[in-house]
Amino acid sequence: MKIYDSRLKEKVEFIPQSQKVRIYVCGPTVYDDAHLGHARSSIAFDLLKRVLLASGYEVILVKNFTDIDDKIINKSLQNNIPIQEITQRYIQSYLNDMQALNVLRPDIEPKATESLEAIANFIQILLDKGCAYKTTNGDIYLEVSKDQSYGSISQRGIDDINQSRILENEEKKDSRDFALWKAYKGENDIGYESILGRGRPGWHIECSAMIEKHLSYENQEFCIDIHAGGADLLFPHHENEASQTRCAHNKELAKYWMHNGFVNVNGEKMSKSLGNSFFIKDALKIYDGEILRNYLIATHYRAILNFSEEDLLQSKKRLDKIYRLKKRIQGALDSHQDSAFQKNFLEALQDDLNISKALSILEEMLNTANQSLDKNPKDKNLQSQIQSDLNFLEKILGIGLKNPIEYFQLGISKEQKCQIEEKLQIRQQAKKEKNFELADSIREELKSQGILIMDTPNGSIWEKIT
Repeated sequence: MKIYDSRLKEKVEFIPQSQKVRIYVCGPTVYDDAHLGHARSSIAFDLLKRVLLASGYEVILVKNFTDIDDKIINKSLQNNIPIQEITQRYIQSYLNDMQALNVLRPDIEPKATESLEAIANFIQILLDKGCAYKTTNGDIYLEVSKDQSYGSISQRGIDDINQSRILENEEKKDSRDFALWKAYKGENDIGYESILGRGRPGWHIECSAMIEKHLSYENQEFCIDIHAGGADLLFPHHENEASQTRCAHNKELAKYWMHNGFVNVNGEKMSKSLGNSFFIKDALKIYDGEILRNYLIATHYRAILNFSEEDLLQSKKRLDKIYRLKKRIQGALDSHQDSAFQKNFLEALQDDLNISKALSILEEMLNTANQSLDKNPKDKNLQSQIQSDLNFLEKILGIGLKNPIEYFQLGISKEQKCQIEEKLQIRQQAKKEKNFELADSIREELKSQGILIMDTPNGSIWEKIT
């Protein structure tokens, strides 16, 4: 298997340090609802996990929740709501969104508030080694000059780094130095008791400490195999994570670094500050989670995704074809046999998740399967092999999991379904009474409402016209 290493800026052979691959994905800061950028990242590395599992590896994936942050504190103060109430609300909202998108639940989901002892101990090691220093107000900073490899993850030069940092504290020794611990500042702040005094951790230290607590190898060259997240985290977040881990333990944080591309809305990078943040919960009001997943997964994870509803509807046609085929073989048993399709599909994704090639292989399989069924519609062996291929597809891409009849009725309310079923009963009675004029008028009436009726040997079924 090959993956693109953001640190080396090239595609490399993936050789994990053990058969159980250890992956850490940076999770959300829970002060608001999750947006399409969160969905993109989650789906990208969910696909990575699924491909690794299909390739024979065991996988342990950790994704954190940052539930200590300035934005959370500000929201708490502005709305007079306890911080825990805010964070729990948005954690649950995030989990609901991920479930709707068929994202596999991480193996461990640590919270910063549950990792304070590990964070404080990590910072104490940095102080003891002389790699961190305390200012007069109690804040603690990492002294970046002690790390000769700083900048090696993002490949940012020292001049670039210095120009991008603000010397917000006159006691900082270097503009690159960053906060490990923020001392409690009073009633408009939040503080936790620790061996460092009362305060709260900085953002970057949380991830290094949680990796050490839950995931890190003890006797390997690298703490974990893969560190992943959005491209916006490469610098300074991941650079700083790697730096503090080197300083504390004299080893690299991750063997490989992977980053997914941005989501653009209306030609601009999606950002809350720009007001173009498309919340997942809003998208799910319009589109089923599987339809949204199908769209987001179809752009290579490293590329920029220019969100377009027109493209989303175009990509849905592929999902429709999967369900049309599934419908043709409904009730078939899975042969549990490998096939050329399964082999070629997995090999494409083993090449740095080459989704374009994988989807072209899928398209060929769908066409071939339908042609074979046209020639031999009652061939049970053929149906079983197709079922096996579709089950394989579900396992890898996380799409095609619904009953096909239910899929083609998505977007129709329970009340509408009851009305349609009532009309179908009237139509069925009309056909028995040979009142074909009434039967045809009901068909046309429903068609005008976007509902297509299909008469089968087992009765009439219907679906939403797409």
